[in-house]
Amino acid sequence: MTAPETTPRTTPALDLAADPAELTAALIDIGSVSGAEGPIADAVEAALRGLPHLSVHRDGDAVVARTDLGRAERVVLAGHLDTVPLPAVPGARGTVPSAWEDAGGRRVLYGRGAVDMKGGVAVQLALAAALTAPNRDVSYVFYDHEEVDAASSGLGRLQRNAPELLAADFAVLLEPTDGTVEGGCNGTMRFRITTTGRAAHSGRSWIGENAIHKQADVLARLAAYEPRTVAVEGLEYREGLNAIRITGGVAGNVIPDAASVEVNFRFAPDRSTDDALAHVREVFAGYELEITDLSPAARPGLDRPAAAAFVAAVGQEPKPKYGWTDVARFSQMGVPAVNFGPGDALLAHTDDEHVPAEAVRECYRALEAWLTA
Repeated sequence: MTAPETTPRTTPALDLAADPAELTAALIDIGSVSGAEGPIADAVEAALRGLPHLSVHRDGDAVVARTDLGRAERVVLAGHLDTVPLPAVPGARGTVPSAWEDAGGRRVLYGRGAVDMKGGVAVQLALAAALTAPNRDVSYVFYDHEEVDAASSGLGRLQRNAPELLAADFAVLLEPTDGTVEGGCNGTMRFRITTTGRAAHSGRSWIGENAIHKQADVLARLAAYEPRTVAVEGLEYREGLNAIRITGGVAGNVIPDAASVEVNFRFAPDRSTDDALAHVREVFAGYELEITDLSPAARPGLDRPAAAAFVAAVGQEPKPKYGWTDVARFSQMGVPAVNFGPGDALLAHTDDEHVPAEAVRECYRALEAWLTA
């Protein structure tokens, strides 16, 4: 029996000397929903291997390119290659392939990943090609599986397999921030609280014990909870504790014998994961918590020399990052990190995802100035 024929994967060519906004469009056109990053990783690797001033490493669908100039400092520019799934709404503009539109005298690029985060990846690639002798050694990190559970993260895999490739004095994650430096990030935890009862026919409800009704106390505690706003290294982080999913019941005529509520806790960088766990266990004393996800927060680290120089180069007042990003992974490794990238984060994952061409160019210019001054 002969083996089935396989079609060789075609690697699209990327022009790293192109306008970063046009390069963003080319990247969007390579579909890369989480789990299908192979073609875009191939294209990124092929383009970077054509640059003699970089050493290139591949781990799965993660690619790392580095300068080795013996500079006093090394910085990381990092971004993920994957996107969330394409819009299900017919006619949505935030899809693949990309499309340009004119809006109020501006060129705007629509497509899945325009904001999160093909614009940032395009800036990384353009800088990698243009800066043959930056003032700091640079590690350009492109990784897979960011938009799915943390256990699948390509950056986490690099952290395990080749931590030396991520070692640096400072890191910039090119997640969308509308061109503003966002320091650190909140941590995130998800947990489930399950209540149990006794099933019965709803026509004889007094025989049963309603597990959904028992969730009333859990929901009351959530409704009464007052989240903190806390200053960490001069930036104010807002916490949040919210129910995000509730399930229970099996039929319209059955008293449910089990119900669950899933809760998300976003916690400030002054809490460790142990502190965060202790806090939610105190809030929900008397209940068993099933922890389903836990990622640490990251302190801003803006007092580090490389970070201070970066903030000065950008020329804007830093803000806190309320959501969780992979700056937390760098923080775990002792590498202070910030978020800085083109596009409005509120447009990420939307059916209308888009980024102005000039926002991508401005991000490129800011990083270029920092790495060449």
